[in-house]
Amino acid sequence: MLLAAQLLRQGAGRVAVTILEKGAMLGCGVAYSTPDPRHLLNTRVANMAAYPDEPDHFLDWLRGEEGWFADPQGFVSRGTYGRYMRGLLDPWGDTPALACWQAECLRLEVGAKGVTAHLATGERVAADLAVLATGHALPGAAQTPGISQPWSGPATPCDGHVLIVGSGLTIVDQVLSLLAGGHEGTITAISRHRLLPQVHRPTDPVDLRPGELTEPMRIAPLMRWLRGQARAREEAGGDWRDVVDGLRPHLQAIWRELPTESRRSFLRHASSLWEVHRHRMPPASHEKLQEARGSGRLRLLRGRFESAGVGEAGRLVARISGPDGRHRDLPVSRIIDCRGVRRDPEAHATPLVAELLASGKARLDPLRVGLDVGPDCAVLRADGSASGRLFAMGPASRAAFWEITAIPDIRAQAAALAGRLLERVGA
Repeated sequence: MLLAAQLLRQGAGRVAVTILEKGAMLGCGVAYSTPDPRHLLNTRVANMAAYPDEPDHFLDWLRGEEGWFADPQGFVSRGTYGRYMRGLLDPWGDTPALACWQAECLRLEVGAKGVTAHLATGERVAADLAVLATGHALPGAAQTPGISQPWSGPATPCDGHVLIVGSGLTIVDQVLSLLAGGHEGTITAISRHRLLPQVHRPTDPVDLRPGELTEPMRIAPLMRWLRGQARAREEAGGDWRDVVDGLRPHLQAIWRELPTESRRSFLRHASSLWEVHRHRMPPASHEKLQEARGSGRLRLLRGRFESAGVGEAGRLVARISGPDGRHRDLPVSRIIDCRGVRRDPEAHATPLVAELLASGKARLDPLRVGLDVGPDCAVLRADGSASGRLFAMGPASRAAFWEITAIPDIRAQAAALAGRLLERVGA
């Protein structure tokens, strides 16, 4: 959606854009299609504008279209943001410059003169270039009865014990929906580190100089440097959040400079700790979760979910293991898989991505984070060469940029990529 809007704005009548979307809610995806008003953005209103050169665009929309007296430092529902995203293309809705298809693309035929999308309906769509803005690799419906995926809809209350696998941002919405729906049973969240996301507080981001970051380009010294910066900031009366937020403009550059083994070390040893500090929850959500923990309705358990099965009397049983490696069976009424978005990109590939990998038109990065993508967002073929017709952006390009899952990062990428694509087609 952001890229389409940028192409149409920058192209100014010199380009035509076709969007292929399997879902019914164009531009919403998993994150912004929730109808539950308790599901809040985890980024402040002031940072959620669609266009980097119009920082008040979302705020002005809230105050105009929605009639809100919105707080720039506040947090609104993700459903509200979905309405904002859907409206971005309204200026071109009745023009030949924009075509929106509700259809799934199963295959891309890439040739010397352009690309052809083969749809599940049997239809074909031709274009000069194609961009994969497919989001995260997500598993399909769980095969075991009683296990549900968080993106299949808000959690509904049930009698008995609910087990949530994972304790990152994904569980926040699920817990809030369960509590609001009157769920009376215990909710247990099991994860390797037993860490919930930190809460947002007012921040004053540190103005970090790039020169300070050129030395420690391996994970161990980089993390030591980061902890030292956070301690120094707190000793000076500031907050560790000031350092984390000040580092944000440099994160993509750091990731690209890290050797593969350092990236591997980060994913294995430091990513969970980083995520809970970098991707924080709104204060209102934090307050509700703390109340639930204080009352015993929400428990955090350190361990690992191994499998699910059916026990005596047909009851759902979760096999879990603790830090000591010992296994035990936990009778539950439901299991919600909230292990986040870092899934195997091949095992959970869409038919389109699976075909691209199988045909050699794309490949995975060495760490299997996702598609291998060049610094200009060009998809890399199986032989390592860059495609001149096929590109990726947003979470689909995470292997190359890592910090590319939030709107402030994606909007900058969309603006830059739109400019490059328009140059390629001579628009």
